[in-house]
Amino acid sequence: MHEMLGRIVYSKSGRDKGKMFVIIGIVDENFVLLADGDLRKIENPKLKSIKHLQMTNMIAEDILTMINKGVLPDNHIIKKILRNTQETRERAGRRSDNGER
Repeated sequence: MHEMLGRIVYSKSGRDKGKMFVIIGIVDENFVLLADGDLRKIENPKLKSIKHLQMTNMIAEDILTMINKGVLPDNHIIKKILRNTQETRERAGRRSDNGER
């Protein structure tokens, strides 16, 4: 269960469908708390059902370290990590589309 903390996920349903978040808290076996540092700030995380999330194998290590120390990461840190992750994924997608490796 705690292995989900810090994981980067995508919303599969709702108004935020397709949006990238990081899991900053676990409520129970069905619900987690999400933040993106922008619309869903760390002070007001989004409660979301796990079944409405697409998990990735990416972990925001810096955020996970802070959470494990009992420190809430700043919104600009969350935003920066998610932006960098998105840009990396887009670059990787363009390389595979062009047949480059």
